[in-house]
Amino acid sequence: MAPQRPRGSDATSHTVEATDGAFRAGLATASSEPGQGQLYAALDLGTNSCRMLIAQPKGSQFQVIDSFSKTVQLGVGLEASGRLSRASMSRTIQALRICQQKIEHHQVKRMRLVATEACRRAGNAKEFIRQVRRETGLQLEIIPPQEEARLAVISCAPLVSATTEQLLVVDIGGGSTELVWIDLSKVEPKERSRAIMQMHAGFKGDSAAKVVDWISVPLGVATLKDQFQDVEDDGARFALMSWFFEENLASFSPYYAQAPRAGFQIIGTSGTVTTVAASFLGLRRYDRAKVDGLLMTSAQIDLVIRDYLALGPDGRKNDPRIGRDRHTLIMSGAAILQALMRIWPTDRLSVADRGLREGLLYAQMSADGILEDGPDL
Repeated sequence: MAPQRPRGSDATSHTVEATDGAFRAGLATASSEPGQGQLYAALDLGTNSCRMLIAQPKGSQFQVIDSFSKTVQLGVGLEASGRLSRASMSRTIQALRICQQKIEHHQVKRMRLVATEACRRAGNAKEFIRQVRRETGLQLEIIPPQEEARLAVISCAPLVSATTEQLLVVDIGGGSTELVWIDLSKVEPKERSRAIMQMHAGFKGDSAAKVVDWISVPLGVATLKDQFQDVEDDGARFALMSWFFEENLASFSPYYAQAPRAGFQIIGTSGTVTTVAASFLGLRRYDRAKVDGLLMTSAQIDLVIRDYLALGPDGRKNDPRIGRDRHTLIMSGAAILQALMRIWPTDRLSVADRGLREGLLYAQMSADGILEDGPDL
């Protein structure tokens, strides 16, 4: 499957706005007027994981009240069959039942529950969505790649530096990787983070931040791994994955841009990025406070990746910094990360322990006018 992008010409002429129908559908569960005490839920069903946050607005941020995360491997076998398997759907529905119980327990009225690449690609996705509704009462919404990209950008708004003029946000998922290039040069430095937040209405909204280009590459940690699972040599498989991912970026306009290093920022949001950061810090027990917002150099990232390669499959499986849920996927994610750091004009990466769920929450709360004036800097 080719990388997805809006119809039309390249670069600025094709920036995308979220469809009104999709945005309203996410708020359709609301049955009361929003207020500071109102709870919001955001659920992200991806190719590999099911994650949910329940949160309450607090000033310009939100406070997490409850959370859930489970590896469900919804996309197992999808690459070969084009369909979600019965076993993967059953695992996922079990996880969604727990989410439904948490939503009921907290009496959440405003929520957005989305599914991404696996459900976009599966021939039986509609059947699965109906089964979820029938067995759990939850109404999942399959969102298009451009909205997934937009929400990932919004989630990273608090990490945007006041000195950033050109921003690349990278979200490495299980089934796809979204990249968004944003020009902030016309935005006052102190307003740059807030300008990102204003994108809750879409890439063509009133924000002064301008999307230069975006792309959704249908290669994430699970799908890229599946492409090269027949390559037995660990090092060769890693090199091929990194090369193949870079090849899929050829139509992304900024790939060929000669942007200056000064004023350029990459923010990476994914389990891969946070795992690499935790490994660099030597964390045997994950600590979000130490990882979120960490600035890593290319040399530091390469050092961690070389360590992963030296460990080999068995060593990675037993490394507590990686974890048993991620050890089979970390090298495909690392291949994507290495390719990105090789291409773009910077030697630093901002690590974001945040993603689609946080973007969903920010977007709902911003649309309701509940958050104060942008995220705290």
